[in-house]
Amino acid sequence: MLRILDRYIFREIAQSWLAVTMVLLAILLTNQFARVLGDVAKDKLPKDAIFQVIGLTALQYLTLLVPIALFLSIMLALGRLYRDSEMPAMMACRVGPWDIYRPLSWLLIPLALAVGWLAMEIAPSTLSQIERIGVEARRQADLASIEPGRFTSGNREGAVVYAESVVGPGTVENVFLQRQDEGSVEVVIAKRGEQVESDDPDTRYFVLRDGRRYEGIPGTSEFRVMEFSEHGIPYHLPNVEDPELEARAKKTIDLVASVDAEDLAELHWRFGIPLATLVLAILAVPLSRSQPRQGRYGRLAIGLLVFIIYFNLLSAGKAWLEQGLVSAVVGLWWVHGLMLGAALLLLGLQNGVHRRLFSFGTPA
Repeated sequence: MLRILDRYIFREIAQSWLAVTMVLLAILLTNQFARVLGDVAKDKLPKDAIFQVIGLTALQYLTLLVPIALFLSIMLALGRLYRDSEMPAMMACRVGPWDIYRPLSWLLIPLALAVGWLAMEIAPSTLSQIERIGVEARRQADLASIEPGRFTSGNREGAVVYAESVVGPGTVENVFLQRQDEGSVEVVIAKRGEQVESDDPDTRYFVLRDGRRYEGIPGTSEFRVMEFSEHGIPYHLPNVEDPELEARAKKTIDLVASVDAEDLAELHWRFGIPLATLVLAILAVPLSRSQPRQGRYGRLAIGLLVFIIYFNLLSAGKAWLEQGLVSAVVGLWWVHGLMLGAALLLLGLQNGVHRRLFSFGTPA
């Protein structure tokens, strides 16, 4: 009998978790897709890296989506059982909270381990990969990325480039280029332009042909005009060997060896994600308890409020760690302990532990 109930409860929670995760992930990725398209339009990302960046972003989102999706799925699944009077019938057969946690653990333990792996290894790696994609896009930027009739800026040392037409890979016609350097302005107009590699792998040349160059200080008569048949303008490529990483993009092993407050705060945050997954799952069981026919979503608002409070406390605790207001020994453990204590208190109240304690030693 219990094995059948175990499978039934596990199936209800697992199906709800899968549905909630897919819906939340689709919403977040739709929003992220619009942002990535904006970065592509601004030449911050290459066009062929859109789906790669979306995939890496999805892995980052899963780090936080899995805990909240599991929390909501437990409340939805058990809420339906309470609404349809199935849970009261199970309780009449002496099925208690621990009989619910047993099938729940079949899903909870693998998900907590997966979230720990995502938080410790995958999420930092995806952040550094996205940063490298952006830097590599700036290194590989060539004239083929210029769209006819559109001003392109920011990818060549602050230069603004305009081309009337693109006639081939790396070749444009009727080019306008403007650069500023310490108050002086350089404007070049040419009939043709092309990109040329150099002996230095970190330097390329934008070679313009049959044009005119204007150089001087705006607002003065100090201008020099020069006509040319060929004019090469060098530009340096960003370095991708040792990009400067934020704390959230660093490897976990580097955070462990660091004494920087920001790195320690990030380390506590990563350890806290799988722990928060466990605490939320424990907390969801007593929070989902409701009266028959009360409604499947009656307790969901309370659950969302609890989740918001939990993660806001974690965010505040992380900020306090970064500022040195909280000791690294205390870390974020106090937040997890507070929420776990609240979960155990709710379980005790719902199962009459307080009545048994107060009635201990009282004569019948």
